[in-house]
Amino acid sequence: MGLMMNSKTIHFVTDSTCDLPPDVLAKYPITVVPTYINYGDASYADDGKALIREDFYNALPGISPYPTTSAMSPGMAEAMVTAAFQGADHLFIITVASKLSAVYNTLKLGAHALPPDRVTLIDSQTLSFGLGFQVLIGAEIAAATGDVEAVHHAILQVQKHQRVFAALDTIKYLHLSGRINWAAASLGNLLQIKPIIYVSAGEVRSASRVRTFSRALDELVRLVSLQAPLDRITLLYAHESEVLQQLHERLAPMVTNAIMSVSITPTIGVHTGPDGVGVVTLSSAWRE
Repeated sequence: MGLMMNSKTIHFVTDSTCDLPPDVLAKYPITVVPTYINYGDASYADDGKALIREDFYNALPGISPYPTTSAMSPGMAEAMVTAAFQGADHLFIITVASKLSAVYNTLKLGAHALPPDRVTLIDSQTLSFGLGFQVLIGAEIAAATGDVEAVHHAILQVQKHQRVFAALDTIKYLHLSGRINWAAASLGNLLQIKPIIYVSAGEVRSASRVRTFSRALDELVRLVSLQAPLDRITLLYAHESEVLQQLHERLAPMVTNAIMSVSITPTIGVHTGPDGVGVVTLSSAWRE
């Protein structure tokens, strides 16, 4: 009985780079504040409605000038954070890495009027489903326990034990998006290279560079195997392809839960291009 007496209503706010699919969002009190994609003379909310992903990725190679991405407006952040707080005893705000985006600071400002002892702001230090896992497991623990400290502990454990990897078909889009310093190095040679990237401490780094995409997939599988034992794996894609299916088959024996496959949000796809594939792992060690 004691547990129920202390059980808190816990809500979550995150941003659209989390890549959480609609069926997951429907299950839990998670508010997703959209980031924006800017091209042509317009700005599109990355909310799954303003842009049809398939069409956007088909068009991406030909868009000039190349699209840019941006955080939500301070007004939108405040309105959505305030609405998410309604009816909650505690609000967790978990964002894309602050080193990669202004989203963290924008949502922090958005929460400025709320009681600080009832809001926990977390820089996920990562992106895509690395962030998604922190929100999802936080929400699962909140639903099971209603315990703010247990939720906070779980999120930090997941942060420590998740990894985001991607094999890109080309370095061109990283270069065009201007976000990655090392992508500019000797570009002529690098256009033939298939980079494998990962996210660490809020920065995108190069894990290795190979000459063929099949080698890149082998390397991706190897990097994932080093994270074992694995609790969960999520595959990321822009275009569904046979590559995704092959990767699914090769990784399935490594993990206890069913593998999820999610389409990456255009805010991230702008930087990775339409033909890469990603794997996000969560080691079983997060439960310790």
